[in-house]
Amino acid sequence: MIKLTRTLIALGLLAAHAGVLHAAVSEQEAKQLGTSLTPVGAEMAGNADGTIPAYNGGLKTAPAGFDKASGIRPDPFANEKPQFSITASNVDTYADKLTEGTKALIKKLPGFRVDVYPTHRTVGYPQFVLDNTLKNATSAALTNNNETLQGAHAGVPFPIPKTGIEVMFNHLARYQGLAWIAPKYGAYNVDAAGKLVTSTLGRWTYEMPYYDTSKSGDDILLTRARANYSGPARRAGEAVMTFDYTATERGRKAYQYLPGQRRVRLAPDLAYDTPNASTSGMSTIDDINLFNGRMDRFDWKLTGKKEMYVPYNAYRFAYAENPEQVFGSKFINPDLVRWERHRVWVVEATLKPGMRHIYSKRTFYIDEDSWTAVAVDQYDGRGQLWRPGFNYLHQMYDAVAVNSTAGHYDLIAGTYYINVWPGKAGVQVMDKLSPDNGWSSDSLAGAGVR
Repeated sequence: MIKLTRTLIALGLLAAHAGVLHAAVSEQEAKQLGTSLTPVGAEMAGNADGTIPAYNGGLKTAPAGFDKASGIRPDPFANEKPQFSITASNVDTYADKLTEGTKALIKKLPGFRVDVYPTHRTVGYPQFVLDNTLKNATSAALTNNNETLQGAHAGVPFPIPKTGIEVMFNHLARYQGLAWIAPKYGAYNVDAAGKLVTSTLGRWTYEMPYYDTSKSGDDILLTRARANYSGPARRAGEAVMTFDYTATERGRKAYQYLPGQRRVRLAPDLAYDTPNASTSGMSTIDDINLFNGRMDRFDWKLTGKKEMYVPYNAYRFAYAENPEQVFGSKFINPDLVRWERHRVWVVEATLKPGMRHIYSKRTFYIDEDSWTAVAVDQYDGRGQLWRPGFNYLHQMYDAVAVNSTAGHYDLIAGTYYINVWPGKAGVQVMDKLSPDNGWSSDSLAGAGVR
């Protein structure tokens, strides 16, 4: 009996060390998917006053005039007008539906406004993603202090989340297509004097081996990304490549090519709050897409779900003709930003005692349909609201996948930036991954030579 008791205690300690947060949901609970919940876990029904419609499968048909080869997706709602605008004169009326950052920008920046349009739940998915999400619901789990994703593949890991960290894993693993390229993207900063500065020009390649159904296993490559810089002149020829895994405790594998040195080097610093060179240091590495990378430096709390006004269906912004018409002296041209009312999960991240990061607290707002972080409020070490950010997403109806472009405002410095803005070069979606040998360190050196 004593031996059995010791064995049970040992097993209990082992389970605690493994750090399993949530070993999926029951078969009974998973039956909500496709009934009261959409196949990826959003609420199927609209809201009480009809401002959020019921889900109907998303937008999967291109409008007339779409040229797939161009990579530019015409706005399917181009003829719609704003239902109303939120400005400094009426912001308090809508305060409960706005992020703290949105309210601060409206109150601080004369002319900043939120144009609210009819809500369209455009996000849709290929059938294989829906099928695998249903499987993941009853098999996915987090182990190793919540840093290893197990039992999930090619679908949303936690369509019925119970914790904040599960919601954030859904954001990291959100479906953006198997592979896509922004062939001539730009990263732009606007300084405190209102001057528009080109921070980076280049080609951005993003792939998600996690969604390759031919692969399997628990420790697999989640994403791989490569930036080949063509400008400005001081950065031309540089290249960066990153690899992130479903076992995030492995850390990010990153490589950098610097033409002046003519060699590829490991770049372990491309993580956490390292300043992001692509935005001339106006953001951190883990600010990319509002959040990416490991979650071990913060405690994550799921506070619930809210209806909020957030940027959505941002076709005019994403594919605008030139940056000058998009980036104003203090904020993005409000005429090009479409805001809609959507339900979002709210997750609070608080810096753990003894951990280092420039943000002491971050509040994320995760869209229920796409699992994209569409907004964030970030606070400095004094607890002061510092860098609110937004992810301007749109549905790539031809690829049945979502795409987004993110950036932050700096309330203290009076600056802002946008990273990986596609513009008139568009976004090209691929139906398969590129060969693995194209992701070697040698290939990065070859691609970066000028």
